[in-house]
Amino acid sequence: MTRAADQGSREGCCGSCVNYFTSAKFLLYLGHALSTWGDRMWHFAVSVFLVELYGNSLLLTAVYGLVVAGSVLLLGAIIGDWVDKNSRLKVAQTSLIIQNSSVILCGIILMIVFLFKTQLMTLYYGWLLTMCYILVITIANIANLASTATTITIQRDWIVVVAGDDRSKLADMNATIRRIDQLTNILAPMAVGQIMTFGSPVIGCGFISGWNLLSMCMEYFLLWEVYQKTPALAHKATSKIEESELKQLNVQKDSELKPTEGIQLIGEKDVAVFEPQEKEISCSTRISEPFITFRDGWVAYYNQPVFLAGMALAFLYMTVLGFDCITTGYAYTQGLSGSVLSLLMGASAITGITGTVAFTWLHRKCGLVRTGFISGIAQLACLVLCVISVFMPGSPLDLTVSPFADIRTRLLEGQPLPTVLPADMSETSFTTGMHNWLNSSSSVNSDLEMSSNSVPLISVSLLFAGVIAARIGLWSFDLTVTQLLQENVIESERGIINGVQNSMNYLLDLLHFIMVILAPNPEAFGLLVLISVSFVAMGHIMYFRFAQKTLGNQLFACCGPKSKAVSNDSPTCNTSTV
Repeated sequence: MTRAADQGSREGCCGSCVNYFTSAKFLLYLGHALSTWGDRMWHFAVSVFLVELYGNSLLLTAVYGLVVAGSVLLLGAIIGDWVDKNSRLKVAQTSLIIQNSSVILCGIILMIVFLFKTQLMTLYYGWLLTMCYILVITIANIANLASTATTITIQRDWIVVVAGDDRSKLADMNATIRRIDQLTNILAPMAVGQIMTFGSPVIGCGFISGWNLLSMCMEYFLLWEVYQKTPALAHKATSKIEESELKQLNVQKDSELKPTEGIQLIGEKDVAVFEPQEKEISCSTRISEPFITFRDGWVAYYNQPVFLAGMALAFLYMTVLGFDCITTGYAYTQGLSGSVLSLLMGASAITGITGTVAFTWLHRKCGLVRTGFISGIAQLACLVLCVISVFMPGSPLDLTVSPFADIRTRLLEGQPLPTVLPADMSETSFTTGMHNWLNSSSSVNSDLEMSSNSVPLISVSLLFAGVIAARIGLWSFDLTVTQLLQENVIESERGIINGVQNSMNYLLDLLHFIMVILAPNPEAFGLLVLISVSFVAMGHIMYFRFAQKTLGNQLFACCGPKSKAVSNDSPTCNTSTV
């Protein structure tokens, strides 16, 4: 009996493992891991490639960053609208093919440029090489737009359908997706960096192109498997279709005359659909359609019950308190070595993963809206260390130095203004970012001549302690807002609303880079820290207002089993108060 029971338990364990590894949830994780790994490798490599191609200058990198950010800012709503108006499988497969094909094509062009750069410089007075640069930036931008579409359809739509009505399952899936992001942010650049270091840029281009080719085939297969295992993905309801179906179901139950009315409604619907097609023939309608979609997307975003929560998340992008090229470059001027910074980045990834674990635990105990409120308090509490660091020994803060002095000097001397890296490359282009900071500050050279012993490390230590600890609250808050958008945006508007959310994130991120361009010297970095904390605080004040409208007096109810009755705190349950 015991032997039979043991054998049965083993078979049951093996069967459960097989079921998990063949489930739609695991296949979705695997596809996302492959996609994210390729994205992170490409974002890291393209910045290095552009710097090397243009003679160790950041010009091409800055142009690429501005093009990418501007494109998402302007086209985010239009991309989201395209996601909404097409079937899920078509959107996922199309964006996957466009994204990977663009990266493959960019890799091939870069290989040709690296191999024949001297010959290209002599042809047509160097204009052919310039055209290659423009072509690379354009195709890379198309790849980024396709990646945006993939993110919207998979992480904001497919994952909701796969999770079904189980909100705890949705929270766990969101947290797992974010953990995959955290790991690939660190490991993928390290892998491709080793290949480029011990090989060559040509080998690096070839490896990335080959990886994307294989990954595209595997991801295509995984998407198809997930689609087949989740029949609900085949039904993409819109509000008009649902209303029509409900009317038809109701009229069939009443009398024999009402089915005729149902047929009439279908005919009227067909006419309504046909009339815009006739108007689309005119050139003016086709030209104005993207602008109308852009306007309608932002209006719909403003009218969402979770508008304040989305704005709160966007405000967190207006900060220098992250492991981007700006903060790491500042730390380098304060005496921290590259090895120390790499360890700090690793610690940051660990605290980020801890934040995803904290999110699932808080969501289970306190509900979704309260989880965001608690996460915001935790993040602000940790950022107090960053504020204190501004006034501690070793801080170069000097309010008597005008933050615009370096700008005026460069303009008078005819020198170019300092450039900064785009948001999507900020966490991976560490070496490039350091050179950017070193070139943009007039006082960096004197700082570098000082040894690490002559510069007190109390200030920079407190700064990074606050930044690393705050990432627990940051990623828990990010997951909270992500799930709020997933749960409370109707299915027919998920694409366009999340597209506008991406545009808002890029807008605030661009503003933070403009802020750094206006005040690039280390003496003004403390001022940037204070401004960043202020924007984070404003974001969480917006979220507090949203939570207060949603839960009212129940916001401060105790978490735990006793609050289980009010833990289902979705704004859709209380839309009249938002």
